[in-house]
Amino acid sequence: MPPPPSSSRLATAAYVAPFGAFVSLMQLERAIALPPQVFYPIRFVAVLLILLLVSRRFVSLRPSFPLASIGLGMAVFLIWIGPDILFGYRDHWLFRNFMTGSAVSSLPASLQRSDWFTITRTLSSAALVPILEELFWRGWLMRWLIHPEFQKVPLGQYAPAAFWIVVVLFASEHGAYWDVGLVAGVIYGWWMVRSKSLADCILAHAVTNALLSAYVLIAGQWQYWL
Repeated sequence: MPPPPSSSRLATAAYVAPFGAFVSLMQLERAIALPPQVFYPIRFVAVLLILLLVSRRFVSLRPSFPLASIGLGMAVFLIWIGPDILFGYRDHWLFRNFMTGSAVSSLPASLQRSDWFTITRTLSSAALVPILEELFWRGWLMRWLIHPEFQKVPLGQYAPAAFWIVVVLFASEHGAYWDVGLVAGVIYGWWMVRSKSLADCILAHAVTNALLSAYVLIAGQWQYWL
């Protein structure tokens, strides 16, 4: 028996709403005059509330393969920073154009010195973003592309078109880092297919983002926080 329409709508909202709110608030931030140190905590709290109130019952944070997920997240972090350390090709036109933007941080120096902003941004990158992105990309979209009634599709079911559409779209949201975003999308997608566990993908993604945040703060590589 199919789930009632209200249940299906709630499930869709649980997977899609946090990502939609996050992206919408990013666009709103560009349109209004509130300073980032004010707007960023507002966005953080708004998305956190959606996760707690709407998505919580659909999200399990108990990974089945924690050590493997942590190791995978560490590997993606090294892949993310490796090309810039080894080759430094980020000034090539493929990574600096009107479509991708450029790998330059838009954060003013005052925000880089703000403890409050740094804490909020780190928590968002390491905790919120992995949950909302994995819910949307590999929890919802990869299944919805297989069947509009996505709950009928098991987590991690592989269909080539759905898998690669998600990989390409995931890469495109990372701007000038689309190349490593593409590789990360393949790895996270493979891990979803292999583990069948959203929690494991969230953990791997969280480890990557936490290490990247630490690298930004310790090494002063602010360009990774576009």
